[in-house]
Amino acid sequence: MTYLCVDVGSTWTKAALLAEDGTLLGTAQHETTPPEVMNGVAAVTEALSAGDATVLACSSAGGGLRLAVVGQERLVSTEAGHRVALSAGAKVVHVSAGELSNVHALRAARPDVVLLVGGTDGGDEKVLLHNATRLARARVTVPIVLAGNKNAQPAALSILEGRTVVPTDNVLPDVGELSPGPARAAIREVFLSHVIGGKGLSRGPRFRDLVRTVTPDAVLSGVAVLAAQEEDGAVLVVDVGGATTDVYSAVSTMDDAPSRTVALPADRRTVEGDIGMRVSAPGVVAEAIAERLLPPDTELAEQARRRGDNVDFVPATDEERNTDLRIAELAATIAIRRHLRMIDGRLGPKGAATLVLSGGVFRHATSLAGTEAALKRNLGPVLKDARVVVDREGRLGPAGLLAQAGHHDTAAALLAAAE
Repeated sequence: MTYLCVDVGSTWTKAALLAEDGTLLGTAQHETTPPEVMNGVAAVTEALSAGDATVLACSSAGGGLRLAVVGQERLVSTEAGHRVALSAGAKVVHVSAGELSNVHALRAARPDVVLLVGGTDGGDEKVLLHNATRLARARVTVPIVLAGNKNAQPAALSILEGRTVVPTDNVLPDVGELSPGPARAAIREVFLSHVIGGKGLSRGPRFRDLVRTVTPDAVLSGVAVLAAQEEDGAVLVVDVGGATTDVYSAVSTMDDAPSRTVALPADRRTVEGDIGMRVSAPGVVAEAIAERLLPPDTELAEQARRRGDNVDFVPATDEERNTDLRIAELAATIAIRRHLRMIDGRLGPKGAATLVLSGGVFRHATSLAGTEAALKRNLGPVLKDARVVVDREGRLGPAGLLAQAGHHDTAAALLAAAE
């Protein structure tokens, strides 16, 4: 048996053909082909002669999954919902806490899904029911994942009757207990059942039936598989893109975890929407100056501005490639620092065992010795003993797709072979 793992992005459709033992048989990519993305899928399938393979697909095309979080109290239930949304691979476009007075800001954010949370099980019901009422009266028509106080859910479902609502277990069943799994699964199901088909990416149901998850969720599952192979320590992954920089982390053990208001899941993702290689390059330099990684009068500001103004810029000289790599180093440093602040630096007792660099700027670099030294210098003890590798063949996403489909041994073998 062979598996064809396909990632349909907004720009590129990428595929990896795998044997059952995890051997990578080949990779291919083709420009994504809206309004019929199945043409691009067919192209990579043909390129790999994979017509008989079992297809596992994920997608971030059409903007991926845009999600709004409506919660009760910002430092507790809303924060829990926000973390669940990020770990589920969603782009969080709106967050509100407390009683909704109007929904104009939520509407303006154009979410695909609303995650409605609030209250611990058996606790306060007032805010959750108020917000359900506001959403119902405002005729918010996008699907709603209801993951708040279980005791209040029957009443909330009654209020929201006629809407598409998926009830699931509370993301915060008790104070200090975060339960992300059920809500993540519900968000994924809503994305597949109600969102992907409405993106205008395909004329028929074939694409909707093919896609199993949103791409960042697949990658996070792959990161978890990689972390399970570490005897003691954590895995950090930083993916530097043109507009955003994503950071993923997963731990093999979390012994002696401190008591927290909202406990953290073992695998996490954060998205930095203001730092990237092209449209967000000026944001990288601005933040690097603020964090004293660069002097205020840095010449890199002009280079970043040029890239922000020309998102199709392709480096043609060694100097331009080195400048790109410098921007990527800074983006990775800033994004990882923010990620560590979100989790209070908790990456297990020994920090990161492995740092995986992802993104075209790293994959195409001829040498990353300077990058590794810069990251370890800027990030200090958390990377002290970490080995730094590049996901040159894009194995994490396919590994996550395999794991989510129940092929854990194949996923583990795929990642082990890259070491």
